[in-house]
Amino acid sequence: MAPTAADAAPLPVSKADCGPGSLPETGMQGDVSATDRDSGRSTRGFRCNVVLKGGYRGHGGGITSTSFENCAYMGSLFPGAMVGPDTGVSVIDASDPAQPRRTAVLRAPALQAGTWESLKTNRNTKLLVGTGVPLLFGAGLLSVYDVKNCAQPRLLNDGGPGSLNAPLPITSHEGGFSPDGRTYWTSSTGPGLLSAVDLSNPHRPRVIAQALTALESHGIGVSPDGFTLYLSHNLGGLSVWDVRDVQLRRPNPQIRYLGGVNWTNGWATQHSIPVTYSGKPFLFTVLEGGSGGVKFIDVSNRRNPRVVNNLKLEINLPKNQDRALASSMGGSAFAYESHYCAADRQVDPTALACGWTSSGIRVFDVRNPMKVKEIAYYNPPAKTNRFLELWNSPHALASVLGFPMLSVPAILQSLQQGVFDPRQALSPRSGRVLGGDISTDWCFSPPEWRGNKLYVACSDNGFQVLELTNDVYTPPANQLSTVGS
Repeated sequence: MAPTAADAAPLPVSKADCGPGSLPETGMQGDVSATDRDSGRSTRGFRCNVVLKGGYRGHGGGITSTSFENCAYMGSLFPGAMVGPDTGVSVIDASDPAQPRRTAVLRAPALQAGTWESLKTNRNTKLLVGTGVPLLFGAGLLSVYDVKNCAQPRLLNDGGPGSLNAPLPITSHEGGFSPDGRTYWTSSTGPGLLSAVDLSNPHRPRVIAQALTALESHGIGVSPDGFTLYLSHNLGGLSVWDVRDVQLRRPNPQIRYLGGVNWTNGWATQHSIPVTYSGKPFLFTVLEGGSGGVKFIDVSNRRNPRVVNNLKLEINLPKNQDRALASSMGGSAFAYESHYCAADRQVDPTALACGWTSSGIRVFDVRNPMKVKEIAYYNPPAKTNRFLELWNSPHALASVLGFPMLSVPAILQSLQQGVFDPRQALSPRSGRVLGGDISTDWCFSPPEWRGNKLYVACSDNGFQVLELTNDVYTPPANQLSTVGS
């Protein structure tokens, strides 16, 4: 797979026009400056055409969380998920958006082991699934819950005391459903094992097909018919797999490689959202490293996908990597990378909402995917130095480190292109290689659409209900939030 020709993103998406009630960013689009961090300004947060209706912080929002109907499920983080109080996945009822409340804690073994990026729901089968991922990599543990009563989920695959819910021959870091909910797919950073778990009988999940994919083993997206799986590379790119044998439950089902695309602009590809515009299939593919942003990919030829656009904030551009380093030092491993997104519908989507780590929640008008514009953002108030309250926050846990490791490839490319100015990279925070101060939040989870509201969880602020204001967004009649898996 050769690198795509559409690797560059010379311009950012257009900035949002912030209306009444906003508390805008003070500088570059997506940046939280060193001054705002060190002065305490970031503890007030930043908002544009968004208001916070209510939230439930708990002890942090884990890595990724998920939601179903009026409920949210906050991802768990090891070791706090096993040794802290309220161990497991917290269930939040947001029927009253102004006062979300915890109604249950799910303590199945997989959920106490840490769910990483595996916690997902499916609206067709009304199931919640999570796998046990203590640190980057997990094996064996998978739990299935019935969420028909979303505030009081019911464990289905409980094999009894000591069973650990009947471990499966899987490895995991990430996971997701086929659209019909009959298959849950697990993938892992190593050894690159992709597994299809049959949930036809959710009381007895079973592995029905597997494939070894090497480094092509991060997050996924599944086509609406369930026949095609888009698998993210741990590096820059994605591969396309024919999984119709699994979807059709054929005997001895095979998972067949079809093609793929690589790129050098961004790495650690996270997940893909299959969508269509005028009947033609595309992906919104999100990258969690190297300021890669969100790529818009034409997959009408499954053997030869093409990147046709790249959504980035101003702070993500190569010429601004020096500024990004100056502000993000002391903020730990992630800086201004995208992570998980949700489209407001799969057919001709009108808006895309993304968790953009230290840039908060970003909302885009994607009615014309070649001319995307930002319409709103919400960067939660920083919980600066409040580590002891946040044992379920990966941001707090990772803050033994101050240097933004996930930005290194973008910094190196900026240097190579001769647009990195070492003077611009200096700030009062420049020496903070060890020890982070959580002077921003990390927003990793997909913001899920509920009319003009968004359900989302960030690492330090936990679950939040956001509402778009100033008439920047009109929900389409057939709105149906989708993360692609």
